[in-house]
Amino acid sequence: MSVRILGLDYGSKTVGVAVTDGLGLTAVSLETITREKENHLRQTYRRIAELVSEYEAETVVVGLPVNMDGSEGERAALAREFANELTKRIGVRTVMQDERLSTVEAAELLALTGRKRDNPKERIDAVAAAIILTDYLNQKEA
Repeated sequence: MSVRILGLDYGSKTVGVAVTDGLGLTAVSLETITREKENHLRQTYRRIAELVSEYEAETVVVGLPVNMDGSEGERAALAREFANELTKRIGVRTVMQDERLSTVEAAELLALTGRKRDNPKERIDAVAAAIILTDYLNQKEA
């Protein structure tokens, strides 16, 4: 039986999405969910619910944007609120994962592949979600 985990890079107007392979060992970027306004999340929650169902995900890992010194600010509080709301609305287990430098790393990876130019923001968010999910998987193994 495959155990899938979704990874999310939650932002003010986008949510990058990644999923583990069927064995739960590696992460692959899926898509970026966009919205017009930061607090208009109904369609975002609905799309995540569809993905949880489609991939039969048991857990959703949400990136936690902590500061470089490890402290949490307003963005971290919003990410935690988003994760809590996911659990309430969808009934899926959510876990927070430190996402420091994931977006920078994603941009660097895309620059190396030469694919940064086509829809860079959307592509970066989905790749950042895969990095967050990979970090979570690596931490679980340690």
